[in-house]
Amino acid sequence: NMYDRTSKKVVIDAGHGGSDPGALSGSLKEKNLNLEAAQYMYDRLNELGIPATIVRDKDETLDRKERVRRILNAYGNDPNVILISNHINAGGGEGAEVVYALRNSPTLANLILDNIGEAGQVKRKAYQRRLPENPNKDYYFIIRDTTDLESLLVEYGFIDNAKDAKKLQNNLTDFVEGTVKALAEYIGVPYTAPGESAVDDGYYIVKKGDSLYKIARLYNTTIEELKKLNNLTSDVLKIGQKLLIAEPLADEDIYIVQKGDTLYSIATKLSTTVNELMELNNLTSTVISIGDKLLIPKSTATSYQIYKVQKGDSLWSISQKYNIPVNELIALNNLTNLTLQIGDELKVPNVKIDDEIIDDIINPPTPTNYIVQKGDTLWSIAKANNVTVAQLKEANNLTSNLLTVGDTIIIPTQR
Repeated sequence: NMYDRTSKKVVIDAGHGGSDPGALSGSLKEKNLNLEAAQYMYDRLNELGIPATIVRDKDETLDRKERVRRILNAYGNDPNVILISNHINAGGGEGAEVVYALRNSPTLANLILDNIGEAGQVKRKAYQRRLPENPNKDYYFIIRDTTDLESLLVEYGFIDNAKDAKKLQNNLTDFVEGTVKALAEYIGVPYTAPGESAVDDGYYIVKKGDSLYKIARLYNTTIEELKKLNNLTSDVLKIGQKLLIAEPLADEDIYIVQKGDTLYSIATKLSTTVNELMELNNLTSTVISIGDKLLIPKSTATSYQIYKVQKGDSLWSISQKYNIPVNELIALNNLTNLTLQIGDELKVPNVKIDDEIIDDIINPPTPTNYIVQKGDTLWSIAKANNVTVAQLKEANNLTSNLLTVGDTIIIPTQR
């Protein structure tokens, strides 16, 4: 799978099960909600290409020993393995909580809590809980006995709170999506929302539940055409398989807009520029719709040049210099290792760097400052300023996602 660019793997646990129902309220049983959350998370991580396994995929009774045995057997007892144990709280409070291990930093726990908050749930706290009789040990066995893993217990809401009970019945998967999004960001894998297109460079990445019929309908083509283009002898598809959706378009005059396309991705695919496409098609904005027909320039010389990595370079700084999103830079170079070495050669867009940009690179513009307001999160500030949470944290040397009203945050400069 093209997105399998990570050494991190995820073990997904659904708390309780079988003869152990967990917390109860009315007709709601925690064990069923936990299983719904775990199965949804497993499907979504598969779609994003994040290696994942599930501890129980049905309503079965697991004693502590067996549960821990399955978790540690999945990928070994390794700090690169993340354990997410899905739970529902009880005790009448309201909102989500994330418990993280005494051995781990709060980074992922805060990221999960922030994203569940963005999905519409009240954020209570991300915290560590100690064993009263031995404060050096974690309170929950699921964290305590998974000794080397990065283990977290996520409580999506309170089963015995009327507001939360309603949310858990209607919006549980929205909150789980928050955890999925946080995991993708933390692991460093490109995130696409459920149902978003997975077409990259004219290829479609096969997801769970896909069939040739479904893909052919989605992209307005036929099963026969897909089989011919991809030399397929049967209709069987594998998750993560790359399918060519249409013939390469280098010498075509017309391009039909597909799901997930942007003018930028079309320009990159066809070795041209956004400006050229806009001029040729008399476009006044960059908004395009599926099915639109675009005139495209006859093929030009390659639109890429080779850039040699220098001291102090990062994917982020190179992406800014050549005005290409980091994930497209990674895809363009088929990078599996995101650590750059001095002297590495990278394909970059063939943009003419004018004197002003060169001046920017030699004398970077002064970053702007932002004063934290009530209700702000790193995620909301990042979104408003078109940067990522990781870039904000790097620019401000932050080790956690916690903000205090009145703090001054440096916004990294966009070129």
